[in-house]
Amino acid sequence: MPSVGATARYAAAAGRLESIDEFTRECLAIVVARCLESPDVLEILTRLFVERAVPQYLRSDNGPEFRATDVREWLQRGGAAALY
Repeated sequence: MPSVGATARYAAAAGRLESIDEFTRECLAIVVARCLESPDVLEILTRLFVERAVPQYLRSDNGPEFRATDVREWLQRGGAAALY
């Protein structure tokens, strides 16, 4: 069953990306790294979308790695709206 929405947050100081299903509140991923850039975000989201289905929208904290053109275009091609 497709997900309604997902939230992804990036904490720059901690180098952490969290993905939470907004409907079930299930934590889908927590990734900790020294530096996460848009290619890293795309890799994580690709894995989640394959495993869990493409959500109707992805809500993020408006960080630069989510505002990057390649991430916005990738979401649009995949059929997920970007919400900030």
